[in-house]
Amino acid sequence: MHSQQTHTKDKIGFQKLIAFFGVVLFIGKIIAWKLTGSDAVFSDAMESIVNVISAFMGLYSLYLAAKPKDEGHPYGHGKVEFVTSGIEGALIAIAGIMIIYEGINSLVVGKTLNKLDWGIAIIAATAVVNYLLGYISIKKGEQENSLVLISSGKHLQSDTVTTLGVVISLIVVYFTRLYWLDSVVALLFGFYIIYIGYKIVRKSLSGIMDEQDPQLLEEIIKVLEENRRTEWIDVHNLKIQQFGASLHIDAHITLPWYYSLRDAHKEMEKMIILLAGRIQRNIEFNFHMDDCKPISCPVCRIADCPVREQDFVKKVTWTPENVTCGDKHTVE
Repeated sequence: MHSQQTHTKDKIGFQKLIAFFGVVLFIGKIIAWKLTGSDAVFSDAMESIVNVISAFMGLYSLYLAAKPKDEGHPYGHGKVEFVTSGIEGALIAIAGIMIIYEGINSLVVGKTLNKLDWGIAIIAATAVVNYLLGYISIKKGEQENSLVLISSGKHLQSDTVTTLGVVISLIVVYFTRLYWLDSVVALLFGFYIIYIGYKIVRKSLSGIMDEQDPQLLEEIIKVLEENRRTEWIDVHNLKIQQFGASLHIDAHITLPWYYSLRDAHKEMEKMIILLAGRIQRNIEFNFHMDDCKPISCPVCRIADCPVREQDFVKKVTWTPENVTCGDKHTVE
């Protein structure tokens, strides 16, 4: 419990750092936009507004997700991370639309840029800071299994890509005086930002809708398959729900029907201890013990089974298909 509270404080503390730098970088980009009048710089500043908003939303969601379960929220508050991440993605897409509007308007009306050297220096500095923050945020998010930190980090790094593009476009415009290129670059980045926003929203919706995570499922099944005991005749009807950094795993485990309740419970606990030790997440288990049927005999590897009704035929390798299936395993 103490370790989990420490991790939560670390995540919240780092998110506060992201929020602080988000405000500082936004102010810097606004200054650069006012100096240059560049649409490309405006596009970068608009994305920074989203950075600031999403940073504070992420901070709130981490605080809320850390609250313990209560009567109204028996599974905890972890799902809020998916909600805030989805709002962040939507804001990113809206910023992209605003950028495209400004870019088209400038192409139609035309404009002249000023003090590009200052703009280049300021925007380049923000790119370096953004990339470092994004890299650290993603790494920390992966360690803590925090969607908020991962999405914040990806957003910061996508902001870095667009910022570098802005720097390059400003350099080109500085030497060529082809001011229309500035608006074209803004349009390109506007579409790119909309795409990034879509991806974040898609990821968030998959979490809210409890969409299966293929990579996580593969990891869990690999652990079970590589460490399976003879007494575990099969595992089926496995379901995984994610609540922020926590997991809830439902599954049915088929055990010999003649086991006492105590023996069956011991076998179930061995599987729970195995998964809890190998999967670096906070996991809540809800396992159902099934008794074996005659159809289980052909896949049961208990050599000295005293009540076997059919001969053993073959071992069934556990896969995402048969472990998530609702029926007991058979040779068919």
